[in-house]
Amino acid sequence: MIPSDEELKKRYYSISEVASMFDVSTSLIRFWENEFEVLKPHKNAKGDRRFTPENIAQMRQIYHLVKERGFTLQGAKQEIRHHHESTKKRSDVLQRLQEVRDHLKQMKDQL
Repeated sequence: MIPSDEELKKRYYSISEVASMFDVSTSLIRFWENEFEVLKPHKNAKGDRRFTPENIAQMRQIYHLVKERGFTLQGAKQEIRHHHESTKKRSDVLQRLQEVRDHLKQMKDQL
């Protein structure tokens, strides 16, 4: 069973722990790491991969697109890139709205 963000208690997870969470092989995780730019787990001095809860969320997204929805690797990459771009645009718009709101509050206070 794939854990939710709330169920992830540790700071780092090994590749074998992540593989068992998603019921996939460790080699598939290493392959996806090479294929998807967003999936970059930390490596310790020995070179062992250490996955953070954020990395596991990225794995969850990749797994969902490829295994559950049947996307090709290229299609999943495009979907992730599109999602990232739309999230960035949304964040930029929210930032601008906050600036306008602050400016309007300043104007109101001056009246």
